[in-house]
Amino acid sequence: MNPTQNLTHSGTVYLVGSGPGERDLLTLRAARLIGEADAIVYDHLVADGVLDLARPGAEKIYVGKERSNHTVPQGELNLLLVRLAGEGKNVVRLKGGDPFIFGRGGEEIETLFEFGVPFEVVPGVTAAAGCAAYAGIPLTHRDHAQTVAFATGHLKDGTVNLDWPALARPNQTVVFYMGIGGIGEICRQMIAHGLPGNYPAAVVQHGTTARQRVLTSDLAGLPGAVSAAGIASPALIIVGTVIELQKKLSWFGRLGTR
Repeated sequence: MNPTQNLTHSGTVYLVGSGPGERDLLTLRAARLIGEADAIVYDHLVADGVLDLARPGAEKIYVGKERSNHTVPQGELNLLLVRLAGEGKNVVRLKGGDPFIFGRGGEEIETLFEFGVPFEVVPGVTAAAGCAAYAGIPLTHRDHAQTVAFATGHLKDGTVNLDWPALARPNQTVVFYMGIGGIGEICRQMIAHGLPGNYPAAVVQHGTTARQRVLTSDLAGLPGAVSAAGIASPALIIVGTVIELQKKLSWFGRLGTR
């Protein structure tokens, strides 16, 4: 039976970004919509405590996605949103970070559009901005980086086939999302396309949270350092000379700010 048949589509789907990991970084609009939702469809990277904002009786549906381990396939998830809205429910599709930055938000609202389901998008603090800020690594700086690029560490087909010449440029900061599994290849390609082996690189794990870990190294040494430290996802890779400022500008752990 087609799960989208005979639906009234009287509800609305809100694609809501929950930010990089710290609940206090939610926008006011995100917090309000979570508290008003009839159903919340959420991922595994949603910040701790965010679901506590839901009203009593709200339906909570986990559809967590990790690399090569999808609780609900993307196509089924898209139709789930259609079905819930067709039941007259106001649905919050809750994502870590920002829905439109490597969050598959575009894919989901394409399906909503096709079925005539009303939707809105609520931006969130993307992981690159939040994690870099809490790590003391400015993504841009007049003396170091005049441009910043975000890249995904693995593509839909599982490869790490990126525009390496465009990424391996000086005076630029590059942030790789979902790249820990391919960190060796990422560093090799950045060196092969022109950056020196001693070019600054870093990893931020569990950024903005009490579990945050920041590891600084260089392109040649970063894969080994990450392995030795036992760092796993969720973590971001940052490449750029702005990392040289990290020890001076790091504030989160030093000040004990929560």
